Amino acid sequence: MGAGVFGRNHARVYKELEQQGEAARLIGVVDTDLNRADAVAREFGCRGFGSIRQMLTTHSEVRAASVAAPTVHHLAVARELIEAGVDVLIEKPLAATLAEADELVQLATAHKRIAQVGHLERFNPAVRATLPLLSRPMFFEVHRLSVFTPRSLDVDVVLDLMIHDLDIVLAFANSPVKEVRAVGLPILSGKVDIANVRLELESGCIANFTASRVSTERVRKLRFFQPRQYISLDYGRQEVLVFTVGPDGTTTGVPSVNPQIKVAKPPVASEEPLHAELKSFLQAVRQRSTPLVPIDDGRRALALALDIVAAIRQHEQSVNLAGVASV
Repeated sequence: MGAGVFGRNHARVYKELEQQGEAARLIGVVDTDLNRADAVAREFGCRGFGSIRQMLTTHSEVRAASVAAPTVHHLAVARELIEAGVDVLIEKPLAATLAEADELVQLATAHKRIAQVGHLERFNPAVRATLPLLSRPMFFEVHRLSVFTPRSLDVDVVLDLMIHDLDIVLAFANSPVKEVRAVGLPILSGKVDIANVRLELESGCIANFTASRVSTERVRKLRFFQPRQYISLDYGRQEVLVFTVGPDGTTTGVPSVNPQIKVAKPPVASEEPLHAELKSFLQAVRQRSTPLVPIDDGRRALALALDIVAAIRQHEQSVNLAGVASV
């Protein structure tokens, strides 16, 4: 549902999965702009519809759908689908408010529908390769920088970009958040375009995040320390580097300048994250199993992101940044 940039990509991958023999068929694309829906539909060999009702009236066999509409419409769109018995994958952020997210959780539970959230980086091969390496992460340093585009300017950069990394750190560290400190500024839009955040988790882990959509370069990196190891993950290159400290002969990898530090590059099975995400969603639909990124995880990431946005507003007021932000 939604035939913008994200919606078109979902349609493309669903069609690719169908052509690769996946037990699924791309039936249609829905958008309130019927011309846009028709254009995407023609490109991927399906039908364009101006409303969900029109699609479901024509194709009552629809069982699963992606919700890629603007965030403010997620609840209304997903509600109509869920109440019609359709399983949903809802793009991030899950909803515009926590109350709307809670309603989505309740709807999915009440109607026994599969509900997955589109936290794409969970399906990044580098993230998947890192999961078996986790022991006790104690410090994260994360950078997600993008050049400016007019896309997704209806939300702060925290909800647009940083939320991916918030979700990953929460999944990796597996600990509740104890304290949030944050600062951010609008630069080229009416929303916060650059933000820096420091989280302290109940486990004692510290996580620093920087997100910007006004950078001169594109950076997608996450680094963390755990006992005897430093691990560097590059989302864009889909690469992982592991630096392990230990006496000679006790660690695997290539020796570095320091003989007690060895460097290893775990194998990463390259795959487009969206391809892996939609394939996983369809598998959950067929098997009636809990998705890899269930709706509760989307709610958790949204709650933290909204706490961060509130902390940014509080910091702005405490240091009187309102005048600076409006320049």
